[in-house]
Amino acid sequence: MLHIVSIDLNATGIGVLVTPGKPMPQYGESRARTTSELVKEFKLQLAINANYFGPFREEHPWDFYPHSGDKTNVIGQAISQGFVYSPPRAGWPVLCFDTNNRAQIVESGRCPDGTLQAVAGIDMLVSGGKTVKSDASDGEKPYGRVAVAVGKKLWLIAVDGKQPHYSEGVTLAELSEIIVNLGAETALNLDGGGSTTMVVSDRKGIRGLNAPIHTKLPMRERPVANHLGFYVRKNPRAALTLPARKI
Repeated sequence: MLHIVSIDLNATGIGVLVTPGKPMPQYGESRARTTSELVKEFKLQLAINANYFGPFREEHPWDFYPHSGDKTNVIGQAISQGFVYSPPRAGWPVLCFDTNNRAQIVESGRCPDGTLQAVAGIDMLVSGGKTVKSDASDGEKPYGRVAVAVGKKLWLIAVDGKQPHYSEGVTLAELSEIIVNLGAETALNLDGGGSTTMVVSDRKGIRGLNAPIHTKLPMRERPVANHLGFYVRKNPRAALTLPARKI
């Protein structure tokens, strides 16, 4: 089960927000939230989970970490409202937004000066409009995935996984091919698995577009370290297509 949202960053009134944090890894750079909690707190129209993070533990429905409000540290660069709260990490590409909503994926992992918002992923899926072969240990197995792709539009992709008879996920090669077929020039692999969550707020209220799974419980959202969110000040229909596709 594949969920794709396309975003026109040139549309009037659209804004981008990465979960805020503080550059204090010894005390926790961010406080964990579910994606729905972020959407509600900051009055967003759309959000998806972003960076890999730690510490993390998942033993059973009552024994896991983090809970909402717990201290977490993100992996790779993270920037919110121009404030860098997690430094670049070699080998972890980063999606960067400037003050004009221009989006670019930087393979070095370090955003240029003047970046307003940024989240990092573990590896590239597409570069120069072509698939990128991944050496990730879980890359050849079907798995829940989250990706962001950049081209004429910005695409957010969430693939449900870990749920036999509903959706077991896709391999990284399959996901890369799907993204190339969208017409994207570059794409980044974000945190997936049980973290995979895409949430929208509309006239029906705050609701999930996908089927998350946390502590082996379907439809339970995982609190994560940070997210990539979007809001619309004017003309929302021109800015967001929610969802663009369900496959």
